[in-house]
Amino acid sequence: MAVERPPLRLVPDPAPRPPAPRPALGAVEVLPGVVRAALVSRAGKLLHRTETAFDASGPRSCVDGALREAAGACFAGPGRTPDGIGVAAAGLVDPETGTVLEANDVPALHGYPVAAVLRDLVGVPVHVEHRARLQVLGDRWFGAGRGRRTFASVSTGEVLGVGILYEGAVLAPHGGRSGAHMTVAASGETCTCGARGCWKTMATTRWLRQRARSAGLAGVESLADLAGRTDSAARALVEEYADNLALGLVNVQQLFAPGLFVLHGEAREGGEPFRARIEERLRRDTAWSTAEPPRALLGEVGPDDVALLGGAGLVLTHA
Repeated sequence: MAVERPPLRLVPDPAPRPPAPRPALGAVEVLPGVVRAALVSRAGKLLHRTETAFDASGPRSCVDGALREAAGACFAGPGRTPDGIGVAAAGLVDPETGTVLEANDVPALHGYPVAAVLRDLVGVPVHVEHRARLQVLGDRWFGAGRGRRTFASVSTGEVLGVGILYEGAVLAPHGGRSGAHMTVAASGETCTCGARGCWKTMATTRWLRQRARSAGLAGVESLADLAGRTDSAARALVEEYADNLALGLVNVQQLFAPGLFVLHGEAREGGEPFRARIEERLRRDTAWSTAEPPRALLGEVGPDDVALLGGAGLVLTHA
């Protein structure tokens, strides 16, 4: 006797589920005396951000501890594991091995395997580049450089450097630096690197403080302390500082003609007059060129965030 089977019931397809959100991007910045970490959305929004200080003259364990603390506070916890981490490092770096080869102001960073340390701490791919070169990636993906194939991103203040995007690629030769140690005054002051007349010796906050003391301007610790003053000595110092910054940028314009220079860090404290002075010097000293007339823009994000956005951009670049 045949067994009668129950009729098949059509089960409606389940409602389509939205795709799971992709993990955010990790970024770490390693500078003399400080480690910063951030979790960044793919739209360039900083979701979490931490900062840990360390003794720049101390042993390697100081750097290890700062990385452990900053990375743990930023990337530990549900939903905080990033897709990868991009490291913005000061000094001379080897991107292939993820190592800081040399950092004049931090002996413990000489030969420091920052990529390996972070991989062990977080368990995700880690990519390392020089801070200035990563800064240009931050502007390319999330800032004023969007849509451009060639431009320069400039870091000013305590740290000085230029990153260049040229025809869609970041200029990053082996052993290349940020430009801070290009010679701009052959008989100038001795730099921390041992050479004389580096751009760094006359276009950083350290120079500004020293020059202010020599001019009898008390209480000047940064460009912000001068920006609102109207006395002739303060105005003259601000203009000299802008001219010194422009001196290095003119060399970059003559070599690579990026056309656009996005100014980050302390330059933003000088506001429109400071920006305009740099642009005027750039145009005056390259007026003979047939390339795009150079423009200077003030960066859209704070001085501490652009390199972190660049770290996130480095993860996207390697995706």
